[in-house]
Amino acid sequence: MGADVDTVRIVEMPTRLIHGPGAITRLGQTMAEYSVKRPLLVTDPGVVAAGLAARALEQLDDAVLYADVRANPDIALIDRGAAIYLEKACDGLVAIGGGSPMDVAKSIGVVVRHGGSIAQYEWGHDPIEARIPPLVTIPTTAGTGSEVTLWAVVTDPARQVKFNVGGTALIAAHAALIDPELMLGLPPAITAATGMDALSHAIECFTCDYHQPFNDAVALHAIELVGAWLEVAVADGSRLDARTGMAHAATLGGMAYGTESAGAAHAMSQSAGGVHDCSHGALTARLLGPVCEFNAPADPVRYERIAQGLGVEVSGLGPLEAALAGAAALERLTDAVGIPTMAELGFSEDEIPLLARIAFEDPQTTGNARPVGVAEYEEIYRNAFSRGR
Repeated sequence: MGADVDTVRIVEMPTRLIHGPGAITRLGQTMAEYSVKRPLLVTDPGVVAAGLAARALEQLDDAVLYADVRANPDIALIDRGAAIYLEKACDGLVAIGGGSPMDVAKSIGVVVRHGGSIAQYEWGHDPIEARIPPLVTIPTTAGTGSEVTLWAVVTDPARQVKFNVGGTALIAAHAALIDPELMLGLPPAITAATGMDALSHAIECFTCDYHQPFNDAVALHAIELVGAWLEVAVADGSRLDARTGMAHAATLGGMAYGTESAGAAHAMSQSAGGVHDCSHGALTARLLGPVCEFNAPADPVRYERIAQGLGVEVSGLGPLEAALAGAAALERLTDAVGIPTMAELGFSEDEIPLLARIAFEDPQTTGNARPVGVAEYEEIYRNAFSRGR
């Protein structure tokens, strides 16, 4: 008898990983291997000001610089970048920076291959049918894992939402240069927010409804690395061992995504990020503890594994007790690294009904470890507003 199609799963890892201190020096060689002669270098003003874009440009003979990326990039920014790519006759892409430049580069790749606007390629709308041009990603933060994910996140200001593009290896980077030396200058607040973002990817992908063993393995190691190194990296950003551990955690967290998505914390942060322009990592971090507390009864054994990964002593505890101890440890870590409160991130408790409704409408709701409706989202939001005070 043939296997039920629902039991057949796919893991795709299309991105080549080149990692270690000094990995950025392989950029010119890597682009040559993909026969790219005129790449569009996608980045943001902060990366330019830090001198990191120059380190990439010095290895590229004929690159075109697109440094207009900002946090929570929108449709117009991506479409403008695609127009520049075509106008300048570019033949590949380099993204250097945090998640925003990397998501913009992936999205530009989709538009130049398929035409139109990135708005057409929201997940569930027009399909992505062709591989994007050769793309090399160079993360300068340890958080989003966008260097290896099969997704890009785009803001639609008109709807006040963020939407996903991808879910296919056709959008993935061809290679990622993971160089922890590029992260040595990150300020503590950015280190904390991006590091907690990496942790949220690992936790939500490990516990989501469609988890699978291969993704579980990298997710668990990412959790362990964040538990070991995030507070160290926040306290002393000059430690290369801590930066290396967090760089690996971020990439492993990105690999944990696979072709699927996350759960309630990401449904909440992604949708709320369209309402107020704030740090995605900090917002996800502030929501993650309350979501884990809510979800723990649905799969206490998995949440107990998370607790162990974070270094919680669980001997003598039952699975649910251990799971809730892990959620408490997560809250302590969130506060210890200085993540802002919901109010400090710009949100008001009066907005909870709106925030709950748009979170429920986010497609990542379907993957949450425990069924969650609008009322449950309101409860989780109320808990989140009560934390960190």
